[in-house]
Amino acid sequence: MATEASRQQPVSRLRGFYAAGVVPWVGRLLVLLLFVWLGVNLVKTPADFGILLVEGVTLGLVYGLIALGYSLVYGILELINFAHGDVFMLGSWMTLYIGVQQIGLTDSSSTGKIIWGLALTLVCAAAFCALLNAAVERIAYRPLRNAPRLAPLITAIGASFILQDVGLHQLGPAPVSLPNILPTSTVFSIGGNNYTWDHLIVALTALPVLGLLVWLVQRTRQGRAMRAVAQDQEAAAMMGINVNATISFTFLIAGALAGVAGLLYALYSTNIQFDQGFTLGLIAFTAAVLGGIGNLPGAVLGAIIIGLIQQFNEGLSWHAPGSDWTQSIVFAILILILVFRPEGLLGERTPEGG
Repeated sequence: MATEASRQQPVSRLRGFYAAGVVPWVGRLLVLLLFVWLGVNLVKTPADFGILLVEGVTLGLVYGLIALGYSLVYGILELINFAHGDVFMLGSWMTLYIGVQQIGLTDSSSTGKIIWGLALTLVCAAAFCALLNAAVERIAYRPLRNAPRLAPLITAIGASFILQDVGLHQLGPAPVSLPNILPTSTVFSIGGNNYTWDHLIVALTALPVLGLLVWLVQRTRQGRAMRAVAQDQEAAAMMGINVNATISFTFLIAGALAGVAGLLYALYSTNIQFDQGFTLGLIAFTAAVLGGIGNLPGAVLGAIIIGLIQQFNEGLSWHAPGSDWTQSIVFAILILILVFRPEGLLGERTPEGG
């Protein structure tokens, strides 16, 4: 009894801080300091700020594709699929294997070859990752559907390590460079800082994919089934919806998004490695939590914010911590969101989520 009472004391103290309005004001103060820092950098180096803004949105759109996979799966199963980041990594590997090694795309390839080659690579990466993700759900998660919540969570971590070892076998321990397949000429310049065609093409490819997903979830019969299963699996089954098929379809879509993100990230960074799924997966998961886990527009918004924070941190000159601190800042944001606003920016507050 004494142990239980001692456990309740920190929770009661935190709730007291919430009731007194202390915690919300601390959060507002941190946001204010962030905007002050951005404002000073905007005044001091407006050209750098402008190009970093555009680059941050581009990177955020790629993160958004990964974050949507987390949100889709969590929304329907309330499961954090830690293997999702490694599915994304294997999507980048498929870009290397199909696009570079099999088709032979290089920086000197003709425009026609680049178009059909990347289109075929995109289809292969999306299909491979979709089937892989659905297989993980069928083999690892479905048998634990009614198990305690800790069991599928541990299984997800195990699946992540298995897929990471597959990536290690295929890519090796060292980073692998890809050729600059997309054109790198300048689209526009801001104060001498260039925004190139390869980054613009990545952004313009991500946008319709995001729009297609929103249309699928909101406007199609399968999307309505997904929302029904996410709301109440038993009631959806009583209405004639095949719950298992709907969940498998959700994993297929999430995997396809990871495959597209893997291709776009490989084209964006021209550098892939076997453990990128762990790091970038956690960054995308942070974006999903920031926007509101299970909320699709929130996942995209959170990803763009994370992309902007990363670019500003690594590119601004006035009191910017630098690239060595990027991961620490991102995960600090995750902790702060869970403390100050656990439902995220666009999520709804629930009894479970705070």
